[in-house]
Amino acid sequence: MHLLLRLRRLQARAASVQPDDRAQLCALLDDIAIVRDRLMRECVRLDNEINRAMSRATAITAYGRGAQSVRALRRGH
Repeated sequence: MHLLLRLRRLQARAASVQPDDRAQLCALLDDIAIVRDRLMRECVRLDNEINRAMSRATAITAYGRGAQSVRALRRGH
């Protein structure tokens, strides 16, 4: 949520920057680059978290299938 707030602030700043104010434009571009880098790191973190969750789900499913097989063998099927 913090990054979304920063993006909104940057958007408001961008709307108010004068095209001939080189210093403000450079500062704005720097801030945009910083927020972009943080967003990219957050994307990588979320990708890793999703991959871990998918691996866990796959392992749980495999464990469940194995347990069903064992139960079926015990019942004589």
